[in-house]
Amino acid sequence: MKVHHIGYLVKKLEKAAEEFEKLGYVRLGEITPDPHRKIDILFLEKDGYVVELVSPNAPDSVVSGLLKTYKNAPYHICYECTDFQEDLERLAANGYVQIDQPTPAPAIGNRRVVFLMNSRLGMIELLEGC
Repeated sequence: MKVHHIGYLVKKLEKAAEEFEKLGYVRLGEITPDPHRKIDILFLEKDGYVVELVSPNAPDSVVSGLLKTYKNAPYHICYECTDFQEDLERLAANGYVQIDQPTPAPAIGNRRVVFLMNSRLGMIELLEGC
């Protein structure tokens, strides 16, 4: 598994993107809505590091409640998998708890993603390889 991006939860996506651009980040495409999760996503990159800005676009978004805890902050690391199912099973066997079902991610070419929690590390995301 290799790091694909750092997920950064923000209340106002466009304003956050502008701040990242002041730091030299470049947008990797347009803002993409994810209707399943009720979020908007924008990827930015600087020096090989990719940040995913995630913002709720509905009150019942999967991340709306997280804003109370994280408030414009990083909240997950995404790992790209060469064998999605094998990596998911290995992590589950090692104490990671799957918190949703694998679903397509519109902002990443509809590749499947799944989120897991670890009591010592917090949330991670697994991304199906190309």
